[in-house]
Amino acid sequence: MTTLLVIAKEPRPGRVKTRLTPPFTPGQAAMLAEAALVDTLRTVAATPADRRVLVLDGAPGPWLPPGFDVVPQCAGGLDERLAAAFAGCAGPALLIGMDTPQVTPELLSVDFEGYDAWFGPAPDGGFWALGLATPDPALLRGVPMSTPDTGAVQRARLTAAGLRVRDLPPLRDVDTADDARAVAELAPRGRFAACLARCAQAVGR
Repeated sequence: MTTLLVIAKEPRPGRVKTRLTPPFTPGQAAMLAEAALVDTLRTVAATPADRRVLVLDGAPGPWLPPGFDVVPQCAGGLDERLAAAFAGCAGPALLIGMDTPQVTPELLSVDFEGYDAWFGPAPDGGFWALGLATPDPALLRGVPMSTPDTGAVQRARLTAAGLRVRDLPPLRDVDTADDARAVAELAPRGRFAACLARCAQAVGR
């Protein structure tokens, strides 16, 4: 049973994408976060899977498509929340965030045949995807998050456990306005790109 997990925050002003402010207002940052989440969830919905789960900090809204189970994020740091997301899976699982609206079903259609883990690095030193054939929360607990070497530490944790790891292509996640522009260029027909164009016009950028 393959599970696709999306970990996300409810897109509310002041709670999401705060590094987009400035140049964007908190309300615009929340709009951009919602657009990224919508694009991501649509891609996950279009990817073959036995189960799709939104691991959510907050409450679901009209942006949530059908076909997703919604589970609340646990308390604690990001490593604990990621670990708990995998703990709820009975078989192979791939987890991504809400920050890569340029992701495609092809990238998410991973095959664990011959591999124990999939790892998707991000240019900022983090990671955008993590797949485990046998979910083990201990592989994530204690990994320092949101640092320049988060991805390297997490991948080393996998190999130290003896897992056969296959890498996904690097993807840039949306943290800053520069990230937003670069990502929108990669997926110009998505909701995120359209939202960014409207917000940029509103602030004169």
